[in-house]
Amino acid sequence: MYIQKGGIKISVVSRTGKEAVVAMLGPGDFFGEGALTGQSIRMGTATATTSTTVLVIDKSAMVRLLRDEPAFSERFIAYMLARNLRIEADLVDHLFNSSEKRLARTLLLLARYGDQGGPERRIPRISQETLAEMIGTTRSRVNFFMNKFRDLGFIEYNGTIKVNSSLLSVVLHD
Repeated sequence: MYIQKGGIKISVVSRTGKEAVVAMLGPGDFFGEGALTGQSIRMGTATATTSTTVLVIDKSAMVRLLRDEPAFSERFIAYMLARNLRIEADLVDHLFNSSEKRLARTLLLLARYGDQGGPERRIPRISQETLAEMIGTTRSRVNFFMNKFRDLGFIEYNGTIKVNSSLLSVVLHD
């Protein structure tokens, strides 16, 4: 599936009912690629976070595009490799960084700092609960750090979040 506009949250739920958000996707992103590998059991749930338009590409059509359209195939493979690197970086972040650093990194990623197109600064509306599910902590910890980041001038926060480049110092500081 290909997101034409809007946003998608990919989440997983443990057997005990604990939910984790594993990806926030937007326009230009693909998801559901497990179907191409014959994955019979869905690992996560895709939920629209805003009004979203998704192009559903039939498996046989996708296979044909990958085989017959070199430009499309190259773009898709580059996308999947970049997403794989991002997942690997997320895992390292989760294993070695504090929840404060994980939140700062997540906010910067949501604001697209480091993307070729440049940062958005203002990120799409997202709840503290969802941020907590993304970084593996509680909503109250997210609330504490969001207020701290606001007080330090790293973000502007009153329902919507505007990320200032100074937030990079939280992630880069050891």
